[in-house]
Amino acid sequence: MSYQGYGQPYGQPPQGYGQYPPPQQGQYPPPQQGQYPPPQGQYPPPQGQYGQYPPPQQGGYYQSPPPGQYPPQQAPYGQPPPQQYGAPPPHPQQPYGAPPPGQYGAPPPQQGGYYGAPPPAPYGAPPTQPTPPSLGYGAPQIIQWDGTADAQALRAAMKGFGTDEKALVNILSRKDPLQIEVLRTAFERLFKRNLIEDIKKETRSWFEYGLVQLARGPLMADVHNLYDAMSGPGTKEVVLNDILLSRSNADLQAIKSAYQRTFRRSLESDVKGELSFKTERMFLIVLAANRAEDSAPVIPQQVEQDVMSIYKATEGKVGTDEILVCSILANRNDNQIRAIAHTYKQKFNRSLESVIDGEFSGHMKDALLFQLLHAVDKYMHAAKLLEDSMAGLGTKDHLLISRVVRFHWDRQELANVKGAYQQRYRRSLASRIRGETSGDYQTLMVACVGE
Repeated sequence: MSYQGYGQPYGQPPQGYGQYPPPQQGQYPPPQQGQYPPPQGQYPPPQGQYGQYPPPQQGGYYQSPPPGQYPPQQAPYGQPPPQQYGAPPPHPQQPYGAPPPGQYGAPPPQQGGYYGAPPPAPYGAPPTQPTPPSLGYGAPQIIQWDGTADAQALRAAMKGFGTDEKALVNILSRKDPLQIEVLRTAFERLFKRNLIEDIKKETRSWFEYGLVQLARGPLMADVHNLYDAMSGPGTKEVVLNDILLSRSNADLQAIKSAYQRTFRRSLESDVKGELSFKTERMFLIVLAANRAEDSAPVIPQQVEQDVMSIYKATEGKVGTDEILVCSILANRNDNQIRAIAHTYKQKFNRSLESVIDGEFSGHMKDALLFQLLHAVDKYMHAAKLLEDSMAGLGTKDHLLISRVVRFHWDRQELANVKGAYQQRYRRSLASRIRGETSGDYQTLMVACVGE
């Protein structure tokens, strides 16, 4: 499905959107199913993590929300993710994210009366459904998978003279976050050895770095990457942006807890020691994890109020009230930020992206643009982050690896990121990676993107 809005300045709504529609019972009217972008005059559909998809129905598909509710993203990019890389997707005739035949638009479960988003909450009311943690960030889970065979294969690949790099790639690049935990534990139980330490001894350079990112799993990779970004001279601010911004409260709490357990120090105190002035305050607001949950409805009155607050803090005064803008973008969910960006453009005929670009500078500007562009279209934003790690002279290998590995944990998200990359840059992500990498490092990165 084509996205007719591309070709415009990034982060702005496509031309053709009409006037800001009147609110209906506290929520914006949804676009017609399957239309992306919606017809002229309708509010654009969400592009971010508006709620988590409801639990899979039998057969692994999702039902659409009932009419009148703000729908989850229609996933215009990519194709259905394969069950395993290289395998044909199930029911290829179905559009990405669609329910099985006969269930499209099926009535929601009767319990509670709502499926997905909750009913409109009173203005200022707290969200009723916390966003669940991402896979690998929640409480330990027991899964029906035995890592013994793969643990033995990993040991065989690194034992004795030489290393079977292909076996390491094939095994580690195909595991989900829960399987990686089981595999790492099985390796230690069987051989009384640490998998990550063995990988470090047997491999080198960026190939080693990528394998370690995979073996740690998403949560511990985040924790160690944060620590490394704030160790030694200087701070890699872009790493803090990648890991901490636009995350759910549950994921942030998991990251903070794991950081404390691993390094016996609080993440907040380390961030305070590395950042300064208003940028420090911005990240402490983020780390407070008081973001509106993804299930919180978009409330027109709050959107209007936030738009006017941002205007008065930037274009409408001499100087800039940076903290007010930071507080709004840090504490609203993606759907709300997207509504704010759309309304700002309608009201003042200027994109919120251009306002931030003109009113802010340095790390704070980069962080605010990260939050905004992620909310406007998280898949296109991810594609841009991947391209930024390869563009220009030399490849920013540590960013390329950490970003590829981070997106690879969620096959559905990865399929959409690859589709967005293809649309924006007119080439496949895998072919771009092949042009920037070589050897075992190249093999690992291409395997992580599923090719």
